Amino acid sequence: MELLFAIAVGVLTAAAIFLVLRARTFSVILGLTLLSYAVNLLIFISGRLTVDAPALMLPGADRYTDPLPQALVLTAIVISFGMTAYLVALALRAKGESGSDHVDARETGE
Repeated sequence: MELLFAIAVGVLTAAAIFLVLRARTFSVILGLTLLSYAVNLLIFISGRLTVDAPALMLPGADRYTDPLPQALVLTAIVISFGMTAYLVALALRAKGESGSDHVDARETGE
């Protein structure tokens, strides 16, 4: 199972880097969002994946899941949502002022 999650983190990170290096603002925002998903998944994996284990140390439980990575991921989801909303508003304002959705506000020969 760890190998599957490691491959998913790698694919998400590769797609995010590809999108961040594009010239359009929507691609950059989408790439940053994918990168935040990859980081969230990496933090979630760091909590030692166990199946059918309680998140709390209950009496009589021989194993448990670490609840800290889950709490960190929930906080990171809220922060990334706010960051994405801010970046979309910033990109819309930049497109309105410059008339272009290129990152450097210049049209290239595409």
